[in-house]
Amino acid sequence: MPSRLLATPLRVVLSAVAFAMMAVVAAFAWQSLQDAPEVVAFPLTAQVSVAAQVQLASVPRLRARGFTTLVDLRPDGESRDEPDSTEMAQAAREAGLVFRYVPVPPTGTAAPASVDALRDILVASSGPVLLYCRTARRAARAWSLVEAARPDGLSTDAILAAVSHTGQSADDLRGVIDEKVRARAAR
Repeated sequence: MPSRLLATPLRVVLSAVAFAMMAVVAAFAWQSLQDAPEVVAFPLTAQVSVAAQVQLASVPRLRARGFTTLVDLRPDGESRDEPDSTEMAQAAREAGLVFRYVPVPPTGTAAPASVDALRDILVASSGPVLLYCRTARRAARAWSLVEAARPDGLSTDAILAAVSHTGQSADDLRGVIDEKVRARAAR
């Protein structure tokens, strides 16, 4: 019986140590979330927002902010100090987000295949989508081309205004956007 009495205090001590360790781990996890840089998301519509580069530590907060899908428009290797699409996909999956990768080069206009891929992602999304690239410029401009071709999309002026509200410009795409808007009206 004495050995049984000793086992009970030992269990209590071990349980207390395990609880304390879990509390420390939880505190570190909470602190890392607090230290994560805030993602500044600029809405284009109620369902689509754009942001500059998202950091791995910031991904868990995106789900809490209502986003369901995260779209990376940066080609892997564009910058050695930024996470690649594989790392971002893993972080998104762990946060309960859908992740898609549509690389758009930093110069020029998004290729038709990239615009089509982005369109398909936006159509399939079940909730708010966050598009990101280095500065949000490519993201806003690629969205403008998708929106211009969307059957019930915004007008050219409304598209350009939405992009402008993000701090970006697609004014040089006005002609292309106008063509897409006219083409959808003719259908």
